[in-house]
Amino acid sequence: MKTIVRNIFTGLLLLGTVISVNGQFLAASDTSESSVRRYKGIINANKDLVEFIEQLLLQKGLPKHLRNLALIESHFDRNITSGAGAVGIWQLMTAHANQYGLTEQNRTDVYKSTKTAVISLANLYKKYNNWVTVVAAYNCGEGNIAKAMEAAGSSQYHEFSKYLPGETINHVKKYLNACYATGELQSVLSNYNSSRINKIFFEDGNRRVMTAALSETEINAGFNLKVVADELKVDMDKILTWNPGIVEELQKKGESPFYLPVDLMPDFLLRKNKILVRSIKEGASMQQ
Repeated sequence: MKTIVRNIFTGLLLLGTVISVNGQFLAASDTSESSVRRYKGIINANKDLVEFIEQLLLQKGLPKHLRNLALIESHFDRNITSGAGAVGIWQLMTAHANQYGLTEQNRTDVYKSTKTAVISLANLYKKYNNWVTVVAAYNCGEGNIAKAMEAAGSSQYHEFSKYLPGETINHVKKYLNACYATGELQSVLSNYNSSRINKIFFEDGNRRVMTAALSETEINAGFNLKVVADELKVDMDKILTWNPGIVEELQKKGESPFYLPVDLMPDFLLRKNKILVRSIKEGASMQQ
């Protein structure tokens, strides 16, 4: 059963029909060596800033690949201003910044602007449940996304994207290219594909089991999976079914991708700090 779950994003058994979800709807448009070198070169030239951004993302339960949004927005240049008036490494417009309590002047402040961007991205994910649409919405606004979805009669990016501004379509392409360069494209596409399927079916012996589509974040070895299960009010067996091999991964590497059904992920992200604190406390009490 674990093997089937591990391959859940590459081949799904849905109502007796095999459906391939290996990223055929979306892909990197530029996988050239020069493109990879360019993106990696920018990241390496801003190593300290990149590590800071990744740390803030992980603290909020967001994937590290979102650092690539700042990469394509500004090349991590905190002093850059676009023709439309967007400022800083996250290219925040005044209205967007003010919405989260960030002053116009503080858009160039790396810490404050990153904190604002992280909150904004987390909120967008709660709404759209996949990072591709989040990147598009970050660029053109939720209003344009809603109009495009209505015009296409679909909430799937690969179907409604043709109704978006060309700049936004190119922005998403750049993001996918950057994620290819950083080795994270498959994670982004798996996340997108999981959000496309409302229900996933797979075989457990002779018994058909149904589980919700999965969403991804990251956790470190400080998290006690039993505490996670208890806080989310789910069986520990389900946590392990959604995350085969996670115990070994946490022991070896100290961190691991963490998968939950899309309807559970927002609750986990909101309570992540509380869960971590409880995990640490209970771990310490067991050692005494």
